[in-house]
Amino acid sequence: MALLNFLGAIQQVTGSCYLIETFDKKNILLECGMQQGGDSDENNNNNNNGNGNGNRSAFAFNPEHIDAVVISHAHIDHSGMLPRLVSEGFRGPIFATEATCELMELMLLDSAHIQEKDAEWENRWRARRGKKAIKPLYVSQDAERVLKQRKPVSYEKRVEVVPGVHVTFADAGHIIGAAIVKLEFAEPNDSVRTLVFSGDLGSTCSPLMKTPAILKHADVLLLESTYGDRDHRCNEETLDELVAILEQADKDGGNVMIPAFSVGRTQDILFHLGRFYQEGRLPQHTVYLDSPMAIRANDIYFRHREDFDEENRAMLKKHNIHNVSDWLPILKLTPSPEESMAINNVKSGAIIVAGSGMCNGGRIVHHFKHNLWREDCHLIFTGFQARGTTGRAIVDGVKSVRVFREDIMVGAQVHTLGGFSAHAGQSQLIEWASHFEDRPELHLIHGELDKMLILQSEFKKRLNWDANIPELGDRIAL
Repeated sequence: MALLNFLGAIQQVTGSCYLIETFDKKNILLECGMQQGGDSDENNNNNNNGNGNGNRSAFAFNPEHIDAVVISHAHIDHSGMLPRLVSEGFRGPIFATEATCELMELMLLDSAHIQEKDAEWENRWRARRGKKAIKPLYVSQDAERVLKQRKPVSYEKRVEVVPGVHVTFADAGHIIGAAIVKLEFAEPNDSVRTLVFSGDLGSTCSPLMKTPAILKHADVLLLESTYGDRDHRCNEETLDELVAILEQADKDGGNVMIPAFSVGRTQDILFHLGRFYQEGRLPQHTVYLDSPMAIRANDIYFRHREDFDEENRAMLKKHNIHNVSDWLPILKLTPSPEESMAINNVKSGAIIVAGSGMCNGGRIVHHFKHNLWREDCHLIFTGFQARGTTGRAIVDGVKSVRVFREDIMVGAQVHTLGGFSAHAGQSQLIEWASHFEDRPELHLIHGELDKMLILQSEFKKRLNWDANIPELGDRIAL
């Protein structure tokens, strides 16, 4: 009998990680995500459960004893610790969809660069104070080693991960390449046990992604619960609100800042802005995409446009759209630091889309320095802001934020548009899970506890289905 260990994204939304031990002593790691938010990089970091679980803490297993890794999608909170895993001795295959394998190259090399730069800046500060230097969490060479261990798998293709265990990926509709993971375990008595992991389930609000695939059989179901407490607003209402904000920003005479995740959210935002432009509803004169990663991700998205939903795939083909700039002609890409810094000279009429999505780093914080304090500017959040992040602090109403060891006043008008979420809302989660026959054992993961409790209650109320909320370190039989 296989055993499942809950090691990450337990009563929180980052650091997804689950260890599976098969009956014949094979070890499979499902997800290897980085914690994001707060002081997640510190050795003594506590997660939301109060348990030490920072990115620098020791793994709860020996990386050398992991036989294979399965990754649902490329977001850093699901894949970002792979370079460290490899640096500490993991040498096995890493299974993911074809698009995820492409995106992992982009995201992990970028993450490694950030780790190197963050350590460099931290050590300069430490040196001035006579403190001991730190090493990066991992370096670019570690990320490059990860890339050599990737095993791309097409959607719906059944592949053996280790002897007696097979994986099948189904479209999760979250970002390009995102997958629902089905793992089948051959038991000694010739029976088969099935674990289904939802990954991050997509929302119907996404303009590009397909509706998440429906699965009907599992013995154990792991279900994300990021938005387990509520449903998202109607997509058209959200878009109308965005247009109204952009019109007001134009009247106010300032710039618009949109922090966005480089993969997924940025592509959705650019699609919507392109639609506004095509309809004559975009008052700003320039849209800056100030994210080298997002720029490269755009190319990957269009290479895999066969994975777009049918309606928008047909629309792009009809209008002969081959890249984002065809759709949004006022888009200006700023990959270099010099091009990014030049945006500082633009005082009005610009939309600046930049990472990171939760404002804990990236180029968006540079734009805060020049725009956040201005009352004529607008700041639009279109994605989830985890506890401990700068973005969450702003959403919660702080008067100032710390940027590059300087306090910046929050003078800009702040807007939160939940309808853009790439995660399924409460009713979508329940509806998707309702298709499983024979009610598998249900565990809620990847969500904050208060939201999990609401979702747990709704499952009981609507479907009379008991959902478990695991604790960090819990271990169950599959």
